[in-house]
Amino acid sequence: MASLNVGNLGEYLREQRRTAQLSLRQLAEAAGVSNPYLSQIERGLRKPSAEVLQQVAKALRISAETLYVRAGILDEREREELETRAVILADPSINERQKQVLLQIYDSFRKENGFGAEQDAAPDVAAEADDHEVPPKAET
Repeated sequence: MASLNVGNLGEYLREQRRTAQLSLRQLAEAAGVSNPYLSQIERGLRKPSAEVLQQVAKALRISAETLYVRAGILDEREREELETRAVILADPSINERQKQVLLQIYDSFRKENGFGAEQDAAPDVAAEADDHEVPPKAET
């Protein structure tokens, strides 16, 4: 059986599994896939679905997006954009409105620099921000 062109996904998975000190059988069980199937992925004989990659990433406690890039499912720039968005959305120090405004600004900078902005990812919050003006800080 010839190897499929799935980048270096199999080698990377094997390296991550060994770093996590997991046997092939242990990882297969943790990810909910069969041992032979996971072995074929590691050897480059099978191209797993995004769902399987997500399960494997969760079991290895690594980024699913990294596996998507290595499998050719996701472009590196898309991964970086998704990670940036995830960090913004996960920040507990800012509220939801602030997160949406920040995402809108991020999209406008990306668009200005020639990268496609995800128009649906950040709803138009400029008008909403105007409706919710922040009172000026009291001078001390």
